[in-house]
Amino acid sequence: MIANPKCPICGKELAPSPTARSYEPFCSERCRKVDLFRWFDGKYAIVEPLYRPEPEEEPGEDIEEG
Repeated sequence: MIANPKCPICGKELAPSPTARSYEPFCSERCRKVDLFRWFDGKYAIVEPLYRPEPEEEPGEDIEEG
């Protein structure tokens, strides 16, 4: 049997009814706001670059011999 998902903030099991899941993945408006405020306070961060830098040219590639 598959267990119901749990709220990432308080760990409470989410109710199976669709109306109770309006805050999914959180169990309530309170937990949703706690998560949002943690982002605002800088407690969460994205540590990977959002884009990949283009590889730099190797030395000597743009030197024309002639």
